[in-house]
Amino acid sequence: MIQQLVALRRELHRFPELSGLEFETAQRIVNFLLPFEPDQVITDLGCTGVAAVYDFGVPETTIMIRCELDALPIQEVNSFEYRSVTDSVSHKCGHDGHMVIVAGLADWLQNASLEDARIVLLFQPAEETGEGAPGILADESFEQIIPDYIFALHNLPGFPMHQIVSTGSEFTATVQSVSISLHGKESHAAEPENGLNPALAIAELINRYNDIVVNDINSEDFALITPVYSSMGTKDYGVSPADGELHLTIRTWTPEEMNALMKKIESIAQDVALKHSLQHKLLWFDYFSATKNDSFCNAIIKTAAEKSGFDLNQRKHPFKFGEDFGVFTQRYPGAMFGLGSGEETPALHNPDYDFPDEIIETGIAMFKEIILKTLANR
Repeated sequence: MIQQLVALRRELHRFPELSGLEFETAQRIVNFLLPFEPDQVITDLGCTGVAAVYDFGVPETTIMIRCELDALPIQEVNSFEYRSVTDSVSHKCGHDGHMVIVAGLADWLQNASLEDARIVLLFQPAEETGEGAPGILADESFEQIIPDYIFALHNLPGFPMHQIVSTGSEFTATVQSVSISLHGKESHAAEPENGLNPALAIAELINRYNDIVVNDINSEDFALITPVYSSMGTKDYGVSPADGELHLTIRTWTPEEMNALMKKIESIAQDVALKHSLQHKLLWFDYFSATKNDSFCNAIIKTAAEKSGFDLNQRKHPFKFGEDFGVFTQRYPGAMFGLGSGEETPALHNPDYDFPDEIIETGIAMFKEIILKTLANR
């Protein structure tokens, strides 16, 4: 079976698709699952999502195992045979491996002896844009498979291969992005005093936002503000421009801290714009809720790791990246855990990253034990 799963993982890696466009990826998953005879396969969930449903007896408890379908807009630099065939699109977050781990449960579920349970394997689109989980929840078909418990994993380069990483009440940070648009007045570049150029305002915004960063992950006031894009004017050297734009991504541990930081960012933008006599506008987008770890589900993960004999790393603080799995865990009891993918493995979103096939069986073993322990302790 492992050879089939490795072949599937490499096929998915070779043919990646961006968020919301995972049509062929979803079909490959469906084609793989059908021989393992799920009781129901729901397609087109939240656009391209897939759910494979296995019923045992009269279901009293629904356990959902979730993974992601989408790839990233990154050019792959690897030269192996199964490298991405699509320019500037590749699986650099390991979603190809996550899909294969979840799909690998179908072989076990086909002949499993579970009691009064429904197990749902959910393949979710558009995680990278934060649109996938809300789209799934808004789909009427999701009402058929509402979970009592929901679990997911994420592979973690930089951690020993096969190590299980657990956190406290949150697994990932609350993440939000914002664009700040500034508008002044054009003038001749030889006479900038006759216009309103946003350059100094953009520089001041970057410096003032940096002053309120709290990059200590041990602090409850952790607040990370990262400038990711800026623009101003055009390559017309006789014109002092009127328009500028600055984009930021901000991260906190909790939604409450996020709300407070948003107010600070808005206040600073207003103050700087007024100081430089500029009009300004803020647009908030790409919101990722913190992934909450339900205490019962988190305990199940720890027990499953210990039962399976895996090294367990109980980390004190959440990870700083965003994950739209948080949209599910804000509504249903659930938890996410990390799966170490090697201390020498390139970092997530690096152009040379590749999911290690060695940890496929580890992920499957963890989810099997999580399902069994959840049902035994419901």
